Amino acid sequence: MPESSAVRTARPRRYLMCRPTYFDVQYSINPWMSPEKPVDRDRAVAQWEKLKELYTGLGHTVELIDPLPGLPDMVFAANGATVVDGKVLAARFRNEERAAEGPAYAQWFRDRRFGRVHEPQWVNEGEGDYLTTDRWILAGTGFRTDPRSHQEAQELFGRPVVGLTLTDPRFYHLDTALAVLGEEVMYYPEAFSEGSRAVLRELFPGAITASAHDAEAFGLNAVSDGRNVVLPETATGLIAELRRRGYEPHGVDLSELLKAGGSVKCCTLEIREPSGGREQRSGRAGTTASAPAQTACVV
Repeated sequence: MPESSAVRTARPRRYLMCRPTYFDVQYSINPWMSPEKPVDRDRAVAQWEKLKELYTGLGHTVELIDPLPGLPDMVFAANGATVVDGKVLAARFRNEERAAEGPAYAQWFRDRRFGRVHEPQWVNEGEGDYLTTDRWILAGTGFRTDPRSHQEAQELFGRPVVGLTLTDPRFYHLDTALAVLGEEVMYYPEAFSEGSRAVLRELFPGAITASAHDAEAFGLNAVSDGRNVVLPETATGLIAELRRRGYEPHGVDLSELLKAGGSVKCCTLEIREPSGGREQRSGRAGTTASAPAQTACVV
């Protein structure tokens, strides 16, 4: 097991987020969504604002895409695209309720002159099912992303794509069942097929495994910069283990957004750039840059 004295190094990141101005639970496309339960939108916005402020306080750049009416799940920016080495794989959603998000997020990147924005042939739900490590792209399937999209991602990004099959509908996206911490990951074994569990054991023998309690608290829907790990405050077991391994966990409350089946990672799309990339930066680490109003429709 990794030693608690391990030195963890934070690296400034660039994130895209979307304020939950129109957040609501109007339909049910995952087991967490119950339209009959009331939603406190003001509380959702306040919780989201604290998350954004935490990122900038940790030295990261946060950029914003404008929320659009009629798209209550647009706050879950992670599903809008996958960005690796400055290349953008646009999202294509399985459910009609979210279909407009893919073109909206793709347009945001085009407006900022990203060198390549790829229109997908197959269904993929962005970083919900694509999680990037230093060596691989871990790719989820089973409920949302079409496995044929994995080859599409590998051809675009030029990185090995490792397919992982989800089997529990409560963990319908990979980012609800696994989090990349840096060289390590943490995951909930029971969310995966037997073969996928074997692959994870082979690739990450020292991984943190989550309890059912922490997984159900969305503790794996987390964001890490290599040292700091932002995750739901109710995932107490994961918080303790992360601290033991030398990480700096930051517990947050996103309970209102969890009513739609989303938490920290769902709200956070990482923009991974190549060194000397061509795309335009909107701010320095620790600042927040607001995007111009969008004309295209966009969780």
